[in-house]
Amino acid sequence: MPHNNEKNLHLVNFNQLKLEQLQQHITDALDNGLAFLAMLDEEKQNNEKTCETAEQALNDITAFEHVNIALDRSWGLLSHLNSVVSTDEIRELHHSLLPKISDYGTQVGQHQILFSRYRQVIDNQDFFEKLDPARKRALTLSLQGFELSGVALADDKKAEFAKLSSELSTLSAKFSDNLLDATQSYFLPLVESQLSGLPQSALAMLKDAGERYRTKFNQSTATLYVATLDIPVYLAVMTYADDRDLREKLYRAYVTRASEKSEQTEFNNANIMVQILAKREQKAKILGFDNYAEVSLATKMADDVATVEKFLRDLANKATPYAKADVKTLQTEGLAFDIDELKPWDTAYLAEKVRERKFNLSQEAVRPYFPLPKVIDGLFEIVQRLYGVNIVEKTQDVERWHDEVRFYQLFDEYEQLLGGFYFDLYARTGKRGGAWMSGFQARYQSADGAYHQLPVCFMVGNFSPAIDGKPSLLTHDEVLTLFHEFGHGLHHLLTEISISDVAGVNGVEWDAVELPSQFMENWAWHKDGIALISGHVDTGETLPNEMLKAMLNAKNFQSGMQTLRQLEFALFDLLLHSQSQAVDYQGILDLLDSVRADVAVMPATDYNRFANSFSHIFAGGYACGYYSYKWAELLSADAFDRFETDGIFNQNTGKIFREEILAKGGSRSAKENFEAFRERPADIDALLRHSGFYEEILSDNINNTQSW
Repeated sequence: MPHNNEKNLHLVNFNQLKLEQLQQHITDALDNGLAFLAMLDEEKQNNEKTCETAEQALNDITAFEHVNIALDRSWGLLSHLNSVVSTDEIRELHHSLLPKISDYGTQVGQHQILFSRYRQVIDNQDFFEKLDPARKRALTLSLQGFELSGVALADDKKAEFAKLSSELSTLSAKFSDNLLDATQSYFLPLVESQLSGLPQSALAMLKDAGERYRTKFNQSTATLYVATLDIPVYLAVMTYADDRDLREKLYRAYVTRASEKSEQTEFNNANIMVQILAKREQKAKILGFDNYAEVSLATKMADDVATVEKFLRDLANKATPYAKADVKTLQTEGLAFDIDELKPWDTAYLAEKVRERKFNLSQEAVRPYFPLPKVIDGLFEIVQRLYGVNIVEKTQDVERWHDEVRFYQLFDEYEQLLGGFYFDLYARTGKRGGAWMSGFQARYQSADGAYHQLPVCFMVGNFSPAIDGKPSLLTHDEVLTLFHEFGHGLHHLLTEISISDVAGVNGVEWDAVELPSQFMENWAWHKDGIALISGHVDTGETLPNEMLKAMLNAKNFQSGMQTLRQLEFALFDLLLHSQSQAVDYQGILDLLDSVRADVAVMPATDYNRFANSFSHIFAGGYACGYYSYKWAELLSADAFDRFETDGIFNQNTGKIFREEILAKGGSRSAKENFEAFRERPADIDALLRHSGFYEEILSDNINNTQSW
């Protein structure tokens, strides 16, 4: 295949990368950005009429964009290394530069003269209308960004706004620290009788925690096993432990983390939450909004609070009968285990018993059918069939940050290079947990055409590594994770936009960015997709039909309860931020109770302090945005519905999805992209069907729960 534009990948020589060199690159990039802003200020002082035309103003804007490419690249690289090969040295450098990056962002967002350049282009209607649609969208989004950064405020209000922003970032970091410390300071040494029901994989985690406990406290324990609140350990105990008292004890510790009800009250987040809400409200009021929800939704696909609330409550009404049926199933199962009254610490345990009995399904039995190399080959084949792109491994030709990392290039149907991506898929020390796609380098071309970069991304997972000469074997959940992140990767890589602010995932509304990723998961559920991605590690046999049938039958088991749980969190978040005045701690708890009264089918315990650990909204980017998960799920289900009708490998449908959604990225609104693909507004029916919400399910006939 031709390598005519391989230089435009601008790959990093990881083996030669030195931290001090990276620090210098970041510092130089910040200095260059600030120097550009200073030059604009100086021009203004020396001559009021320096920028006389909209064309000159646009030249300044594109020149500044080019200056910032270096910062995006160097800072993105350090952030990446801090996530995948973190050391004390890397973390220290990252944390020391973070305030400078934040301060630079504030200065850019509040720079009056740079802002006036954008205004000048947009206000000149004749000139603006002649621009490329992607450029118009990038300018409009940037203008909105300036306004939400407080650029139009008086100087004293600007300073107040900047101070609030800085204080909020500190408070969010403190919320995270408290939650982490509260989680990691809890240890519960176990006695022999408490181990009943726990599988080998769970015991291995508990044993590892036991070794840490004995080393840390220099104490002996009755057994080798110690329970903690780390999520894999917690879920294993709640799912498998036969000892009901143990489950209740661990549940209480988990739901009271970082609260006044915890044994470690020094990590209480109550006051921090109140301060965060108050400062967000102050920011909103300074900007002229009634509440923080309006600030958050200003940049999202959903129109307003009322639209989101109606969506959430309508879905809750649809899910409630199925959630009640789920509860009834668990209550019936509980009788076999002498559980007369169903409690929150029983649900995961009894659900697993139902899965084993009713669906004859175990994640461990499925694992040998999904060796990672086979799954990857099948994934690439699916992408080739859908979008006509070929993926070629080039690992040996590039330098990587770790030996396990693999590198690939994407070519279109005309053998033109589209971009490249790295796979870093195995768990190891010094790597943060979870899975993510990092759009390290967006597609971009300078205004003069002299510099061009193709998209490059990092796709990261934490699967178990290959052992004993056998490849990594994935659970089906892990297969879904790989497909999900690859959906994000394709969104980044298949863009045809060369303005980096709206290329790929950039500029896509927060509540729509999960569409391509959730959408991609569908092929890992369909029998025709399974045929390509499964092959038994010893025999090569594809996943048997009866196992797939069991998986599909179990897929929507407890879908009602899980949906209501998500909606409870989303409604609480929405209502918390749409109040016109911030609430005190008791007000936060009361609001959560009232939401539960509206939508929950399982009563919560009076000591439950979920809000104190809700880091998505208090320490992440999801404030008044938690609803996005369900919103994007509606879009992805409705998009896949067209493939279900046309054929899941229909090349024409794949071509339209690529052209209208993946290729366009953020260059149009998500609503325009979606409606260009579906030729109509989004519809909830496919989401309800994919969730198993249709009448037949309410009978006991499990064969009706199949989705395909």
